[in-house]
Amino acid sequence: MKVALGADHGGFRLKQALAEHLKALGHEVLDLGVHSSEEPSDYPDIALAVGRALQEGRAQRGILVCGSGVGASVAANKLRGIRAAVCHDTFSARQGVEDDDMNILCLGQRVVGTELAKEVVRVFLEARFSEEERHRRRLRKVLALERRT
Repeated sequence: MKVALGADHGGFRLKQALAEHLKALGHEVLDLGVHSSEEPSDYPDIALAVGRALQEGRAQRGILVCGSGVGASVAANKLRGIRAAVCHDTFSARQGVEDDDMNILCLGQRVVGTELAKEVVRVFLEARFSEEERHRRRLRKVLALERRT
């Protein structure tokens, strides 16, 4: 799977570890920055880059890392077609995809350890939208909200 990966300076270290982990799992990584923890950056810019990669079909899933994961999630969810959530556990990462068709995982470098983050990423990427009618119905309602605003 092609995965768009991005972080602001507050998530750089974890992003680097996840890039190597993704490659070890056999995924192709589209690294959208930042490329140094010293590089000043703002999470909305990175969220836009990762979101656009999904919108344009350059990646199938995205991962955003900032200090808490929250800012990246808020920014990414402003983009049409993006369903991003902060998940620091495997249950939420799997359920977010299976039930809600989440396509961007947001992580907080200051919140989650590297090994747990790697496991959350693995579960996120293995999960598939269930296609159950109740989940499709709810997703249609979410998409309708997006179109109306």
